[in-house]
Amino acid sequence: MWLVTLLLLSIAFIVLATTRLTMHPFLALLITALGFGILSGMPLNEVVDAVNQGFGDTIGYIGIVILAGAIIGAFLERSGGAYCLATSLLKLTGQRHVPAAMAGMGYLVSIPVFCDSAFVLLSPLMRALASKAGITLASAAVALSLGLYATHTMVPPTPGPVAAAGILGADLGLVILWGMAVGLVSLVAGWLFAVLVASRTSIAPEGGPGVDAEHEKTAAQISEAGMPSVLHALLPIFLPIVLIVARSIAELPSKPFGDGGTALALLGFLGQPSVALLIGVAFAMTLPKRFDRQRLSMTGWVGEAIVSAATIIVITGAGGAFGKVLQHSGIADVIGDALAGIHLGVWLPFIIAASIKTAQGSSTVAIITTASLVAPLLSNLGLDGEAQRALAVVAIGAGAMVVSHANDSYFWVVTQFSGMDVQTGYRLQTLGTLVQGTAAACAVYLVTLVAL
Repeated sequence: MWLVTLLLLSIAFIVLATTRLTMHPFLALLITALGFGILSGMPLNEVVDAVNQGFGDTIGYIGIVILAGAIIGAFLERSGGAYCLATSLLKLTGQRHVPAAMAGMGYLVSIPVFCDSAFVLLSPLMRALASKAGITLASAAVALSLGLYATHTMVPPTPGPVAAAGILGADLGLVILWGMAVGLVSLVAGWLFAVLVASRTSIAPEGGPGVDAEHEKTAAQISEAGMPSVLHALLPIFLPIVLIVARSIAELPSKPFGDGGTALALLGFLGQPSVALLIGVAFAMTLPKRFDRQRLSMTGWVGEAIVSAATIIVITGAGGAFGKVLQHSGIADVIGDALAGIHLGVWLPFIIAASIKTAQGSSTVAIITTASLVAPLLSNLGLDGEAQRALAVVAIGAGAMVVSHANDSYFWVVTQFSGMDVQTGYRLQTLGTLVQGTAAACAVYLVTLVAL
């Protein structure tokens, strides 16, 4: 009982430290790891070894992937690639289906780009389209925000799911496959919420014709830098995904591509997540029409992306340290025996992630903390196989959607850029993320029943 009590106290400390005390999550997780190890009775030298091993192993697995993903996202944003994808998708759906276009756009753009910055980037287009189509801005804004969330928490190379895959030892290609599939379910749920619920709230696009002017100004600025083509903008996102997924399929026990050969060996190399993402970086660097060496410098696009990714990497490393201490403490056996008769299975990662997300606001912190807590319990939960581990990552991502409210920076980005007051934000953004996350969790559960 002491280990379980200590675990609950550890979770409470992480939540309070990062919310009330505004402590950096890196410090909160590291202090918790050391404190849990010492108070659980582990030998002091073993506590230090577990912290060092967990931190190093986790960063070694995900560090390059997160850095490369951040660089790809920076070049997509700055070159106008994300904007190009947005306008092209709208041409396919038409102005009458603006919510569907915004949701689909969010699903694609948020794979490499953080949803906060993606929402800011696309908000001028969102306002212009809502104005032209004559619909309430609430519908377009909620469709975009939930579309961005659909992949942000479940599909690598977004840092959260990459980190969870590293902590749980899940195959990144399988996480991408299941994450995109479950993400489509959550995308549909978010779109339906936007059309059926958010559309009833009237928010006029501010400025009328001025919105169009803002849209044209944004487009002019991007055109001046040389906006890439749709195919060119898609390559840095989907080429790495294709390579990673192809490698994962090739390594399935059934060996669908054969047992060996030079081509398979090459695919095995190119499909390594770090190599595949670096290939994506190479293509991302070709997005601007004019080459500028300054963009590759410490103060350029690459330097800014690395600085922004560094925070995620150290938080992830601290989460890995916490998880390794938990593994060495023997708490898995204690909790496993207690949960053996409950059969929560894949619902446990979802519930833990949702609780932490709701309490402290950050999806990434919720994902990393939950993965650290769940890692020692996978075998007891029946989630120890390759596919099961990948689905556990997706279930954690689904929980990390639930719910976005006032302690979440994304909540304020969405409400402020779409003209919602706090009460409206709770009715639309908060309730929408609850619906979307729950739909994703149900999809994961059905997969475990039908496909595994």
